[in-house]
Amino acid sequence: MLRRIVQLFFLLVGGTLGFLFIPELIHVINLGDVPLWVMSPYVGAIVGAILFFIATFWVADYIVNIMKLMEEAIVRAPVTDVLFGSMGLIIGLIVAYLIGIPLNAIAIPVVSTVLPIFVTIILGYFGFQIGFKKRDELINLFTMTRSFGKDRKKEEEEAAKKSGLELKILDTSVIIDGRIADICKTGFLEGTLVIPEFVLEELQHIADSSDVLKRNRGRRGLDILNKIQKELPIKVEIYDGDFEEIHEVDSKLVKLAKLSCGVVVTNDFNLNKVCELQGVPVLNINDLANAVKPVVLPGEEMKVQVIKDGKEHHQGVAYLDDGTMIVVEGGREYIGKHLDVVVTSVLQTSAGRMIFAKPKLLEKAL
Repeated sequence: MLRRIVQLFFLLVGGTLGFLFIPELIHVINLGDVPLWVMSPYVGAIVGAILFFIATFWVADYIVNIMKLMEEAIVRAPVTDVLFGSMGLIIGLIVAYLIGIPLNAIAIPVVSTVLPIFVTIILGYFGFQIGFKKRDELINLFTMTRSFGKDRKKEEEEAAKKSGLELKILDTSVIIDGRIADICKTGFLEGTLVIPEFVLEELQHIADSSDVLKRNRGRRGLDILNKIQKELPIKVEIYDGDFEEIHEVDSKLVKLAKLSCGVVVTNDFNLNKVCELQGVPVLNINDLANAVKPVVLPGEEMKVQVIKDGKEHHQGVAYLDDGTMIVVEGGREYIGKHLDVVVTSVLQTSAGRMIFAKPKLLEKAL
């Protein structure tokens, strides 16, 4: 098959050369009275094709062997070598073509015909060699470019995420609670406070409630917002958007936090759990309050005032200044009195912390 292709190539080349040069050759040799049909280019094409086809009987086998050797060398070569060598060859030929355009315009025959061919061969060779021998450096260059692009994209994503985490979205419960203002005042809460419009509407409905307790809580929340916005050095933004397809305010807060990559600030236990389940960052004021409470260990002594009786028999209940409830075993008879107690155990829950203790006098008696 390969031999047939070589013979066909020689036929085409011989026919083309015969068509172009044999009539001129006959005219130069001046063979005398030659019939006009012999001077025809088509006759020259046939003669040239026949001559080159006859030549293939001697040279075709050599050309086929050379091509097979080249094929085996290319097959054995790594694909990266072939790829980068071919790329270098193509680039070299393109550069040679661009250089050959002005050279062809020169009127000198040698310069306009021979020099472009020489330039094409030289630049094609050097292009192949450069692509072949510099393949490792080119691969490293492409790898560095890709990794740089990935690193830059990763940095942009982290920057966007960081800017989103700077948005602290307040819910209704944490505004009514009021401790958010003190936290902002201390500077522990960074970024921008975002107050959604639907949270303000809920606060307004609570402030307009017929129930006195709800009305007072709603008005307190509005006062806290005014204090944060006017007195504290923290940026506050009002989010005007709404999610009409969602009716629950808590669900709207979660949706807004997902879209803005923000952080929900709340002290609602249920909303805290929903945010955790949906992968939304959340800051719980109650968790912060529990974290900053003094650590009490079993065996420590403290002085408390028993306020009321407990659920179990003979239990008394006291409170620390931060609101932590202390259950005193056998403390019912000391209601209204100050009592030295010894801590027996501490129970930490999401709702808060409970301390169990017993009177120091009972400890001494034992």
